[in-house]
Amino acid sequence: MPLDQLWATWRSTYVTGAAEDRRRLPHEGDGEVPDDGRSLFERILHSGVPDEETLIVHRGETCFVILNRFPYTSGHLMVLPNRAVADLEDLGADEFTELWELVRTSVSVLKAGLRSDGVNVGVNLGRAAGGSQTDHLHVHCVPRWIGDANFMGVIGGSQVMPVALIENWKLLRGLWPGDSTI
Repeated sequence: MPLDQLWATWRSTYVTGAAEDRRRLPHEGDGEVPDDGRSLFERILHSGVPDEETLIVHRGETCFVILNRFPYTSGHLMVLPNRAVADLEDLGADEFTELWELVRTSVSVLKAGLRSDGVNVGVNLGRAAGGSQTDHLHVHCVPRWIGDANFMGVIGGSQVMPVALIENWKLLRGLWPGDSTI
């Protein structure tokens, strides 16, 4: 039986929701998004909410790694500096070094933990480049598999079985090398 459509329902909230809802943290509920001058990612990092709920996989000295709440594929990670920096050239030397070390580690963890055949690594700098959170630079690490089609695996009669965010968090956090918080 041919497959005419696939539904990636975990992205529907992002695609159909209001732009300000994308800046709201899950524990903030409905209402006005706090405007305290911090970026969405700074608010997540300093929320005081357990990492399991915020989906923070690793906290470093100057950067952190988090699962994308609206992933393109299971295991879609983002690597970010702890402070809101819009452009690569605004990173300090320590931030730049740690950011790319964490990207390398993220790729290794995704390949090992999810058995991905490859990983797309990308940065959208500015709205013209496709960035939706342009005030806080973030590097996407998106696992890919041979035979997937536009981020969705479709081969013959196979099924798309998205993995729950919390399950990916547990797996990837458990594989993070040298993390004493595990």
